[in-house]
Amino acid sequence: MILRKLEQGEQGRTRKLWEEVFKEDTKSFLDYYYYIKTRDNQIYVIEDEGEICSMLQLNPYTLGVEGREFPSAYIIAVATRESCRGRGYMGALLRTSLKDMYSQKMPFTFLMPAAEAIYAPYDFRYIYEQPAGRLEPAGANEGYQWSADDGGTRDADSEKGQDSPACGEGMTEDENTACTSVVSSDAGIWDAEEIADFFRTYFYAGQQVCTVRDTAYYQTMILEQQSQRGGIRLMRDHGVLKGTYAYADEDGLEIREPLYLDGYEEAFLQSVKELVRVPGQSVKVYACPSERAEKTRPLIMARIVCLPALLSAMTVPEDTEMECSFAVIDPIINKNSRIWKISSSCGERQIHIRETEDSEGVLPIADLTEILFGRISPEAARKREGVILSEHLAEELQKITKLTRGCLNEVV
Repeated sequence: MILRKLEQGEQGRTRKLWEEVFKEDTKSFLDYYYYIKTRDNQIYVIEDEGEICSMLQLNPYTLGVEGREFPSAYIIAVATRESCRGRGYMGALLRTSLKDMYSQKMPFTFLMPAAEAIYAPYDFRYIYEQPAGRLEPAGANEGYQWSADDGGTRDADSEKGQDSPACGEGMTEDENTACTSVVSSDAGIWDAEEIADFFRTYFYAGQQVCTVRDTAYYQTMILEQQSQRGGIRLMRDHGVLKGTYAYADEDGLEIREPLYLDGYEEAFLQSVKELVRVPGQSVKVYACPSERAEKTRPLIMARIVCLPALLSAMTVPEDTEMECSFAVIDPIINKNSRIWKISSSCGERQIHIRETEDSEGVLPIADLTEILFGRISPEAARKREGVILSEHLAEELQKITKLTRGCLNEVV
């Protein structure tokens, strides 16, 4: 058995294993993936007598964390041939790749798990939940509206507008004019820079954690959607971009990440109507506006890679002083297993981190992940097995601005 990272030009050798394990993926998608994504990704494999029997792929992304940019990697295509399972190959690939990512000072790595239980033993924890909604035919005029069938999952405060009319129906003259003046079309590669500017101008500022959406990002995304019988749809009002969304139409129309300016929701609904090939079909919408969501599903798990890099990117409120120390237990990345002192002075927001000798408590890396991403409070973490927090340490950790606002809707 040999565990190694493939050299450039060898990536295509893993396609056979992908097709064997992930049978739902189409030829057109894999043609795209192995032509575009493997140009700059890293693939770790375990070989037995020259045959690849297990793999793990790392697709590079640049992450924005509180306004600073860092390298990161999306873990995908973790697969083992059926006859070779149960031998610990996945764990070996994860441990090796995590240590390599540490050398690149990545704050964290992330993935979309097939099941939480697969990755929890390796200290991955959920950090991002994605709102999901549904569009239904609005009636005889065959327009579309957000589904009102919330199954009891929508909060009372988010009922606003759930029975929105089809485009043009029950609207004021100004609203109807705005709707009918919008022209929708599929984006080409040449539109990627404009889409990136649109996202950066209107949607990036509110995110604490987000993949950096530059021109290359959207060029790749356009090709990715096209490989799934879809694309990126552009909504222009008198030539000015007012909204975008990704769509795919392999097993029914699906929409991902609709981003449109205030006043253009009805134009979005009209745009979707133009794509529907089967009259009366429902349309799933992922990463939809939160007030339109039927449900919110846990989507992305993350694992801290380089703890100093992550903590140095985090902040406290400007008028807050913070100082504490704690020991971290990381069973995979030993360099994280240190006693760390973090501090910030009144008048600055940045957190300073260094090693020290005196500890006020002990935090396993997985529990620290959930604290820093706001999944659990320090006070609640104190009740967990393996966690030791003094009252002062819990109070100081609470001062850190948690990374609760994220946008991680990547698929591959």
